[in-house]
Amino acid sequence: MDLQPGERVIYEGHPSWRAILGFYLKGIVIGAVLAGICALIDSTATATGVFVAVVALTILIGFVRRVATVYTITDRRLNIKKGIIARKVQETRLGRVQNANFTQGFIERVLQVGDVEFTTAGTEESNFVFAGVAEPEEVVQKVDEATHANPDTGLDEPQTA
Repeated sequence: MDLQPGERVIYEGHPSWRAILGFYLKGIVIGAVLAGICALIDSTATATGVFVAVVALTILIGFVRRVATVYTITDRRLNIKKGIIARKVQETRLGRVQNANFTQGFIERVLQVGDVEFTTAGTEESNFVFAGVAEPEEVVQKVDEATHANPDTGLDEPQTA
């Protein structure tokens, strides 16, 4: 993310590895099922190879998905950048943020991860979600502090009359 002159980063992060544990568990289960089928049809060596390959692929895909998603909050903007080859960038001015809320289910609370949703004024794509961030309550607090510094821009600027 290119910063404007005088702009400072308040928060930058990725989804937490703990947030994608479910994805990893599904990959392990799929690998085990495929390995079981291979063991019935062919040999144990083939089954072991299939299991290792599926688990390795699951870990690689999960890692790439996680690091290819970057959440940034500056004192002026919210930014979500996803992708390595194809890229999707979602951005809005911090002054347009109307609400910042976070949600955590039981498992997410135990893992200390959650989703932070920012509702913004304006366009159809007016909701920003930082999915699976660690310590979501702290992210909400940082945005709240920045938006209360100056409701229009999120900056502490002297007012001229």
